[in-house]
Parts: sequence; C-alpha cells; structure tokens
Amino acid sequence: MLETARAGSITRSDVEEFLYGEARLLDAWQLDAWAALFTEDARYVVPANDKPDGDPARDLVVIDDDHNRILARVTRLKSRHAHREYPSSRTRHQVTNVLVLDRSGDTLQVEAAFTVWRFRNERADYYVGRYDYVLVVNEGGLRIRSKRATMDMTSLHPAGAVSIIL
Repeated sequence: MLETARAGSITRSDVEEFLYGEARLLDAWQLDAWAALFTEDARYVVPANDKPDGDPARDLVVIDDDHNRILARVTRLKSRHAHREYPSSRTRHQVTNVLVLDRSGDTLQVEAAFTVWRFRNERADYYVGRYDYVLVVNEGGLRIRSKRATMDMTSLHPAGAVSIIL
C-alpha cells in the first residue's frame, strides 16, 4: 500500500509501524539499515537539555547531523574506536503516543513520546522525551526527512552523555 500512497492515505497505524521498525533497528544495532531510512536532505537533531526549543543554526545542541554526519555517526558507532559504545550497549527504544499532526502532499508531521533505556557495565541509563518527525512518502514507502529528539530531562544525569542514537 505505501508504494503508491500519498500522505493523506497513510494511517496512524502505518506511521506507528514505521516508528516501531526504526526502534527495532536501533535496538538490534542495525545502524546501516537505520541510516537508510533517511532522505538525502535529512536532519537528526538533539537539542541541549537547557534549551529544548533551541535552533541548531544559533544555539548549542547535543547533535545536529545532516545526511553525511548520520552516515559518519553510524560508521563511528560500528567501529572499535567508539570507546563509549564498544562493545555496543544494549538498548530498548519505546515509542508511544504517536500523533500525526499534519499531512500535506507527500509529507507528514509526526510527534511521539519516547523512552530509551541503555544498559552497559551493570548500569541502566534512560532518556525520556518527545520525537518530532517530518516523514515523506515515496515509491519505497516512508522515509525520515527530519528527526528531532527533545529530552524532557533537565540534565543528562543519570545517563551522563548521549553516546547512542535516540
């Protein structure tokens, strides 16, 4: 169905299935497949905790990746040189409260809540927040044009850092 669909015919269930599939790829550390979900003009942004509405063009953010940086992040996380993630953490991405806020042409604006658990070195860290996506419908199905992961936590404690993909 998605192969010939326009944004107006995509259901919330279709979007949920896509987001759950993205979470599954991240939890399985299938990072190349995750990166393939993004369009060539994609952005992946994680704003700083003290400036959740921050604009990467003028504010300090934790992550501000274009498509090339997304691919570089994947390459780095898969290498032995990613000391913070070698061997890889075990993660569990939970996506809830999925809302399709707007549909126009081949574009959907989507909001969802997330909790990401990271297990490493006998520690459990968590990240809680909101995803804002711009998804596009093309001949291959849904793809991510923009993903913004805004954390609700006012500090990175207890996690300490964002060394995984949210």
